[in-house]
Amino acid sequence: MTSPTTPTTDRYQPTEIEPRWQARWDELGMHRTDLDDESRPPYYVLTMYDYPSGDLHIGHWFVKTPTDAIARHKRMSGYNVFFPVGFDAFGLPAENAAIRSGVQPREWTLRNIDKMRRQLRSMGASWDWDAEIVTCNPDYYRWNQWFFLRFLEAGLAYRAQAPVDWCPNDGVLAREQVVGAERACWRCGAPVTKRDLEQWFFRTTRYADELLTYDGVEWPEYGRIAQANWIGRSEGAEITFAVAPDASQPGGDQISVFTTRPDTLFGATFMVLAPEHPLVDKLTHPGRRDEVDAYRDEARRKTEIDRLATEREKSGVALGSFAINPVNDEHIPIWIADYVLSGYGTGAIMAVPAHDERDFEFAQWAGLPVRRVVARAGEEAEGALSQAYAAHTDDEVLVNSAGFSGLAAAEGGRRITAALEQRGLGKGAVTYRLRDWLVSRQRPWGTPIPVVYCERDGIVPVPEEQLPVILPDTFDYAGGGSNPLVHDAAFVSTTCSRCGGPARRETDTMDTFVDSSWYWLRYLSPGLETAPFDRRRERRWCPVEQYTGGAEHMVMHLLYGRFFTKALNDLGLVHEREPWKRLFNQGQILGADGERMSKSRGNVQDPDELIGRYGADSVRLFLMFMGPWDQGGPWSPTGIEGVHRFLRRTWTVVLDPHGREARETESGRLPDGVTETAAAQELRRLAHRTLQKVTEDHADFRWNTMISALMELTNGLMRLRGSAVAGREEWAEATRLLMLMLAPLAPHIAEELWARRLAAAGEEWRSVHAERWPDYSPELVASAKIELPIQVNGRLRDSVSIPAGLSEIEIEQIVLARDRVRAHLDGSEVARIVHVAGRLVNVVTRPRQA
Repeated sequence: MTSPTTPTTDRYQPTEIEPRWQARWDELGMHRTDLDDESRPPYYVLTMYDYPSGDLHIGHWFVKTPTDAIARHKRMSGYNVFFPVGFDAFGLPAENAAIRSGVQPREWTLRNIDKMRRQLRSMGASWDWDAEIVTCNPDYYRWNQWFFLRFLEAGLAYRAQAPVDWCPNDGVLAREQVVGAERACWRCGAPVTKRDLEQWFFRTTRYADELLTYDGVEWPEYGRIAQANWIGRSEGAEITFAVAPDASQPGGDQISVFTTRPDTLFGATFMVLAPEHPLVDKLTHPGRRDEVDAYRDEARRKTEIDRLATEREKSGVALGSFAINPVNDEHIPIWIADYVLSGYGTGAIMAVPAHDERDFEFAQWAGLPVRRVVARAGEEAEGALSQAYAAHTDDEVLVNSAGFSGLAAAEGGRRITAALEQRGLGKGAVTYRLRDWLVSRQRPWGTPIPVVYCERDGIVPVPEEQLPVILPDTFDYAGGGSNPLVHDAAFVSTTCSRCGGPARRETDTMDTFVDSSWYWLRYLSPGLETAPFDRRRERRWCPVEQYTGGAEHMVMHLLYGRFFTKALNDLGLVHEREPWKRLFNQGQILGADGERMSKSRGNVQDPDELIGRYGADSVRLFLMFMGPWDQGGPWSPTGIEGVHRFLRRTWTVVLDPHGREARETESGRLPDGVTETAAAQELRRLAHRTLQKVTEDHADFRWNTMISALMELTNGLMRLRGSAVAGREEWAEATRLLMLMLAPLAPHIAEELWARRLAAAGEEWRSVHAERWPDYSPELVASAKIELPIQVNGRLRDSVSIPAGLSEIEIEQIVLARDRVRAHLDGSEVARIVHVAGRLVNVVTRPRQA
């Protein structure tokens, strides 16, 4: 096979090399995966697909180029690797752009995708572009609709009332369209309130307990904690309070509360309902009506975050009605307060101010009684409290709790629950913070929900053979309101598939997280028209071996993807219950100002500019070298020149081993007393120790230390360049290993050097990326100790025994930590450290500046 190299090129010119090899790889289809090939083990590597917002910035590269290194290394290790690419193409930014500029969402989105395809290809990543998906295309969202119908049949999809943000002029708003502390509409500035609408949900709570387990998968601990906190599983008791009758309230109503501390029930001195609780209207005394209605209107204008803020002053209104505490028949007042939310628990709490900080603060504000019912054994439990006593210790006992006083708190709680259960007023229960997934969006740029509304037949699912329900290509935003589909007669007007009568389509669209809850399955067969994915391929390739992306998606995309997989498994559509075997979250590259990169902040770094100066390989290596992959940090281009210099040196040692061209460093002479054979053997050991280090680092994605080791090997080669060692087999082996190790990280220069090497040997070209990953020699990397003399300014001051094969950076850390070395530095600054490989280290100092 002919190589597309230009052997006369003597200097490293990435802007000439990289486009040529990218074109060659595309021409040969080198990154196309035969998903039906069973001759090699499958390895599915996936990185989170992009929203097509416009230009890529360096933060996108920070996740994608290391993931490409994973894919390339696995191919060289004998796996049949699938590494697809696509675009998460629905979403609010396209609509905002349409409203501001008049460009339709579809046109804006597809234009951005075209631009991003070009930028993504410039990385030189090994994506299988034949598997590309674009979620706003009907051939993808048709299957969102198909899944919705399966969920509806199984009782996993249902319709219920839920609050939305409402503008009096523009109707329903997305959360992002509510701005400022005053919660105003982003378009007209009108105050935004909450309004209940009928909306669609997926029943995620059915899987709450299973979502807390991670059997057979590698999941970061902080991710498990984040999801556990979001799910919020709590064990306790569900207790029923009867409403006391009076002149305006005949009684008979009951209020259910959930508590994790049934042992404190005797300390409940009032009850608080969320302003949205369905019993508020009924339980409000006529004389309190105006005050209650005003308070509820005010609460509707607040976000949940505002309502739960601990630092703000408490507020609330008494309804004028009372509940009966089931353990002592005490009548306690019922209040509404916005620190209780309708979406958590039952939307009602029994307030125990002595043992809950929020309840204590509210009681202090409202002048309500505080009764202590839990104390440490032997502790004085009478007298006023200056703050809530909420400690949980093993020696807590109940006080002021009638016949339960003196019991250990935990035992008392169990007995109180059992006594209530006998009377039908309570029971042990488990509750969750997790709520069912609200998938309705009152805006047009999303997957149409496949149901119609018929006056005769009610809600009627769209028959499968009529899918997809096609979204219009254009929307009229001129009429105001947030969802132009409502006014699109051609879309809304249809017929009922059951009775043939007139019907109207659902104008809500699906949350875009639906798109990203199964997309890796569609990658396996993007053109399939008879099913969402090929079941035979799903069984072979899933779950995904390695998933990479941002930790900020932990409790939305990642949680929903896990729910979706479990639901599809229960429906018999997939064989797995977890979508990804291993998850790795990279850190985040921030702008130079320390804020998240975004065009609106003006702090993005355009990778195209860096490619034009240094080439894609230098950018890739620099991002992997700048620190641990899971940490990230503020962007700074400082240091990229050093990485680029490393690639130039690599170019030199491979193509000009004998030093015919001008040398970058002094080389060509062996150290005094070192024979050619000894230097060659040490070079071979260095190459194999580097290979061991790089191989091990690939397993844990330690790119920065991997690249450091490759730099050390290149430095070792440079020191011997021009010497007799450069003509020996050991040199040829070391440079061969260097190219193979560099290939996953810097694919273009590795391919060019490999092609030139083959051409020089008269061999037919074959890609370096098709070579097998080499094995290191255990004998050559066996640990050995060397005694290393340490000089300070040329005078011997110390020596240390260290393992052979440490990098220069590791040696420097050891040397500078030595007490005798630090004593001889005597406050001077280290100017440089000179290494004579394996023989000595000399620390050179300069006087410290005043």
